[in-house]
Amino acid sequence: MNDLTKGRPIIVILRFTLPLLIGSFFQLAYNFADSMIVGHTLGEEAFASVGTAGSLIFLIVGFAQGLTSGLAIVTAQRFGAKDTVGLRHSFVHGLFYSILVSLVLTVLSLIFLRPILELLQTPVNLIEHSYAFMVAIFGGMVFTILYNYLSAAIRSLGDSTTPLIALILACIINIILDFFFILNVGWGVFGAGFATVTAQAVSVLYLLFHIKRKIPQFHLTKSDWKLDKDNLKKHAQVGFPMGFQASIIAIGAL
Repeated sequence: MNDLTKGRPIIVILRFTLPLLIGSFFQLAYNFADSMIVGHTLGEEAFASVGTAGSLIFLIVGFAQGLTSGLAIVTAQRFGAKDTVGLRHSFVHGLFYSILVSLVLTVLSLIFLRPILELLQTPVNLIEHSYAFMVAIFGGMVFTILYNYLSAAIRSLGDSTTPLIALILACIINIILDFFFILNVGWGVFGAGFATVTAQAVSVLYLLFHIKRKIPQFHLTKSDWKLDKDNLKKHAQVGFPMGFQASIIAIGAL
């Protein structure tokens, strides 16, 4: 991992932030890929339905990104303090909250998805397409949140390059699978959402493989999997406020 306390500050900062800046570009490309491909292959109505779904997805995913970034702050603090045991415990508690929140969001989203679309006065001709797209996205929410958490956890150790590689991988796979599921399989807008989730699942596997090979700090023992009240509280105090803060930005778009 990269020790950000050693070396020339300007070089260290640039080495860490440059992948973040490049990642912002690919994140935009990732977000627009579904809309562009759907519009090109399925027409204006399908394109509009993905745009309608996008605001609500941004709200939920924004919360997930804020949450996972907050959880990783605790991990970064323990890495900086050279607390190897606490670092592994933080990683476990971050995984726990990521999986728990993803399951809760998936269940709630699938239950209330259609009523929310109606509450937002979604045009009748767009509801079915928007619903199909969001069912695919929210059905795979566990991969979305795990992808964001693993990326944040790895960045907390000073490595911003590996998450960038995972993001680029997800972008490429998403674009390829968009065309495959829409044109070859004929799944329409659901196929676009399923392609996104599948791409994130592949990136999760890539990050886990990278952790297994190159990040011994996250190699867990049996005792590390035990949850405790103090760690649960500490991670919740940092993670959830950041999640809510991130989602507030998306509320205005609704």
